[in-house]
This record gives sequence, C-alpha cells and structure tokens, in this order.
Amino acid sequence: MKMDQLRWKKAILPALIALMMVFMAACGANNDSNTNNNGANNGGQASATVQPTAESTPEAAAGAPSETTYPLTVKDATGTEIIFEQAPTAIVSLAPSETETIYAIGAGEYVVGVDAYSNYPEEATKVEQIGDMTTNIEAVVALNPDLVLASPSLNADAVSKLRELGIAVYASEPKTYDETIAKIEEIGKIVNKNAETAAVAEHMRQVKQEVTDAVKGADPKKVYLEFSPGWTVGSGEFLDELITLAGGVNIANGQAGWYEVNAEEVIKENPQVIIYPDFGEEKSSILAGIETRPGWDVIDAVKNNQMFAVTNDPLVRVGPRLADGLLELAQTIHPELVSK
Repeated sequence: MKMDQLRWKKAILPALIALMMVFMAACGANNDSNTNNNGANNGGQASATVQPTAESTPEAAAGAPSETTYPLTVKDATGTEIIFEQAPTAIVSLAPSETETIYAIGAGEYVVGVDAYSNYPEEATKVEQIGDMTTNIEAVVALNPDLVLASPSLNADAVSKLRELGIAVYASEPKTYDETIAKIEEIGKIVNKNAETAAVAEHMRQVKQEVTDAVKGADPKKVYLEFSPGWTVGSGEFLDELITLAGGVNIANGQAGWYEVNAEEVIKENPQVIIYPDFGEEKSSILAGIETRPGWDVIDAVKNNQMFAVTNDPLVRVGPRLADGLLELAQTIHPELVSK
C-alpha cells in the first residue's frame, strides 16, 4: 500500500506544482498596496522604477536593430525550430507571463486570445479568453493565430495539440533572470519590435545591477520563502536565484525544484526573514500556517516578526515585471540598503 501511495504521489506531483504555479500567478492580482514598508531605508542605493513601454522610452533602445529580417528561424525551449515568414499579426498567449511580455514590448494590438489568468495589463482582460489550466483548442484554432506563446510545462498538452494542427507555438521556460530577459528579446525579434524590446531588456538589466550593487558586501540574510501553503522552492528555479540576487540565502536550496516544506528542517536552518506572497486574503493562509506550526515560534524570523508579504504576480511571472519582483525582494530582505 505504501509503495502504491508513493507511485501516486510521484505521478501527480508535476501536475500539482503546475497547478500551484498558475494559482500563484492568478492570485493576488492588483494587490500592489501590500508592499512591505518595514525597516529603515537609510542611504538606499536602489529605488523603484517605472516599467518602460514602447511609447515612453524608445530612446533607451538606441543602436538596436530596427527591423527583423524574415524569414526568421528560431528554436524554443522544447528544441523545436519555428520559421516565421513575416511578423505575426494574430497572437494567442497561454500564460500570464507571455501576455505581459507581448504587451510590454508594444505588440499588444496583435493579441487575439489569452488565458483566463492573464490579468495584466488591463487591456489583456478585454481580450477573448481561450481557457485556464486546460486550453480550449477549438477556440484557439478559431482565432487563426500565426503565433501562440506558451509554457512547455504548464501548457504541454496544448503545445502538442496545436503543433499537430500546424500552428506555430513558441514555448519558453526560463530558469533565471537573464534567461527571462533573453526570452523577451527573442519574442521581440519574432514580432519585429526590436527597439521597444531593447528598452524593456535594458530596464530589467538596470534594476538587477542597482539591486546587486546595493547589497554588495552586505552579510546575506537567511531567507525562507513559502510560495503556497506548505510548499517552498529550492535550487534550479528562478525564485531561488532572485533571493540570492536580493542579498539573501535561500535555506531551501539544498533540494532542487518545488517541494513540500520539511518543518523540522526550517527550524534547524533558522531563517532570519520569512517571505510569502500576498494572495489578497484578509488573513494570509500561509502566514496563519506559519504562526501555528509546532516549534516554529523559536525561529528568529518568527520571534522578531520578520515575516513579510510581497506582491505575488511580479514575483512569479517570468516576464518584464520580474524586475519589480526582484526589487521588492531586495527591499524586504535589506530595507536598510534598498530604498522604496
């Protein structure tokens, strides 16, 4: 019986993690007001900046190629080569991060379909929805897209079915901050928005540099991140890297990927800071679990009330707003160094 249970858990784990990641992206929308204001902000070296748009900062992309040369061949995260004879003019996005990307680089006018969790920018909420965790393949086909943006893990079934129907699908799954920038640049090249994309990429690189400069030389703080009740993230994922860039040490990085919390191990590691996403709840279910977990009252972060909610969507979406997520993490971990 135990062996059967183990096999069952292993079988459903990938789907469970995928579901939680989508839930994280869907929850906490429009809750920017939860940004933490704890700690002194004396002599901060980094500050919040506004996400550039094609309209506001085209000059930031000076020197970038103005036009993509077609036909263009690209290879996505699945190793699939896609050939574009011309710039796509009918785009469907199956993931919130891809939706945010396409709007940020100035190609929002070409978006004809999005997933149900695409809640940013506001214009995206007015576009036809083509499913949630399960993509409505017929609805996508009816929109006659010449580009579908997807995640190879969250949208694996849809990616396969759409490709069988001859639809161009670009699937990406960046695992680091820089890979996220590279993904955005590739999409910008595909849709022939090179100058606008260069401005977005430059902004993201600038935020990363400001944050790393601000925390350089500071003693790293031990950080525990609980992204969903009872679940944390270890090495090999972008959230682990963000904690490091923000001047922290992820106490869960001894194990790879997304996994269930080992309560005793967290007590042993004794984090100085505990971070969790704001899902817009009146009382955070994550915080409630932390406060009532046996033995956790001895953890420094709990004793010193160093438990902070951070804005959810920018932190968990591998798109342009990941810069905002990184900045907020740094402000939360090192408020004395990174100003708001």
